[in-house]
Amino acid sequence: MVWLIILLVMGLMLSPMMWLRPSPQQQRMGKLREAASKAGIRVKLGDSPLHEGGQMASYRWAYPGEYPGPRFVLVREAVASDALKQFTDGWRWRIEPIRPLPSEAKARLETVLAELPADAKVVESSREGLTLWWEESLDVDAFERQRDNVLNLHQGLAGRSDEPAPRKLGFREMRDQARR
Repeated sequence: MVWLIILLVMGLMLSPMMWLRPSPQQQRMGKLREAASKAGIRVKLGDSPLHEGGQMASYRWAYPGEYPGPRFVLVREAVASDALKQFTDGWRWRIEPIRPLPSEAKARLETVLAELPADAKVVESSREGLTLWWEESLDVDAFERQRDNVLNLHQGLAGRSDEPAPRKLGFREMRDQARR
């Protein structure tokens, strides 16, 4: 009887530690986020750009400051309104780029979209970076294959900003502005 009481007390002491242990899914997502961070991808959990809201993971590939990217937002058809313009099979424009994408960049974008997992909901590009909003269903090995495709797209979009780059002022112009 004493042994039973001792085992019960030990079980009560150890059970909270078992609750704090991450689940296999949390461990997989932790490894995925760590691998992405090591590859230079900024991983953030934030408010989803979708209308139904909620938290979603975003993986951002930053454009170099001197080579900003175009502004666009593509939404998976399953979560998009029928009023949005069709881009390719399964994806619709929420915001279309002002300047049309070159054929090579467009082909890369279509390839990336076709190969993304089903839980990828939004692909967004801004001056600062290319962002993938998704629910992190892949393991590290599968993500690395996707990462290379997205990196190729990222490199093809860098420097194709919709807005003209700010003009750098020369010495005389800076002096004239300082006098005003």
